Amino acid sequence: MPATICMFSKRGATNDDSSNLIDAVGNTPLIYLRSLSEATGCKIYGKAEWLNPSGSIKDRAAKQMILEAEQSGALKRGGTIVEATGGNTGLALAALGATMGYKVIVTMPNCIAEEKIALTRRFGAEVLLQPLVPFGHPENFASKAEALGQSLPNAVFTNQFENMANFRAHFTGTGAEIWKQTNGKVDAFVCACGTGGTLAGVSAFLKQASGGRVQCYLVDPHGSVLYQYVTKQLLETTPEPCSQIEGIGIGRITGNFKAAKIDGAMQCCDAEAVDMIFYLMKHEGISLGPSAALNLCGAVKVARKLSPGSCVVTVLCDAGDRYATKIFNPAWLTQYGLTPTDRGRGDLSFVK
Repeated sequence: MPATICMFSKRGATNDDSSNLIDAVGNTPLIYLRSLSEATGCKIYGKAEWLNPSGSIKDRAAKQMILEAEQSGALKRGGTIVEATGGNTGLALAALGATMGYKVIVTMPNCIAEEKIALTRRFGAEVLLQPLVPFGHPENFASKAEALGQSLPNAVFTNQFENMANFRAHFTGTGAEIWKQTNGKVDAFVCACGTGGTLAGVSAFLKQASGGRVQCYLVDPHGSVLYQYVTKQLLETTPEPCSQIEGIGIGRITGNFKAAKIDGAMQCCDAEAVDMIFYLMKHEGISLGPSAALNLCGAVKVARKLSPGSCVVTVLCDAGDRYATKIFNPAWLTQYGLTPTDRGRGDLSFVK
């Protein structure tokens, strides 16, 4: 039985010479995940965000931040974009910046997958690798980017963590697309947070469109402060999340996250996400990155709470090919105790 795909036409798929790379951002397919749906009794869908131009959901925030910076006058012709990133936002800014004529400088923690670093550099961006130190430390990747943005001439620090253009990208884009693609029949949305922009924007739109009916949940990796904040209103800052899943799990409450309209939170561990990656390759024919896999672990947990036939949606942030030196490297998996189990290739018992 083939997977069901709900999608719009890509805005850039025309013969109009005025169309460019930035027009191809968004309007990604919504894919029905048969095996997960049959196992849970609910309809589970994933937004295929790896089909954005630079290969991830972060194209949406990058586009919105660039356009709003241009409109405000903060970003001028020939200027420099500076950002702190777990990889994908920097990649998106590098690709879109190249097509729009901007120089891009990104700071990253030095633990990011080699593939993302190399690809960002191939787009012409300057990549500065920073030690894994607490937020606020001058060598922290976010602190470094902010300082550069303030000191360089004709430069703007896009600040994806606090810039509400991130939220707006998902409120007007991702959330609205999900609502339309499900004909307003979505019952729950779940995803993890890096900056908080996706969960905030999508949850706010779905809550508004449904009159509060749609349930929205955070799925958080171990080491992040968000689960405790949502469930117990505790804010215990941590040096940096200890999860090996890049780009999600944070040690503070961002401005974007504060705009989220969520009903609850759950935790998933790295091992569940790794098992899900290999499960999906065998049973769904898709290769996803670890944050997308964690999102689907969360979708399974949410589906188990809902009535049979309910519609659960999440975002599939990026593809697995940019994590080959980690997720598909047996030595790396062994080092972190994440070697996939047989159950990860057979059923969903690995999702606790």
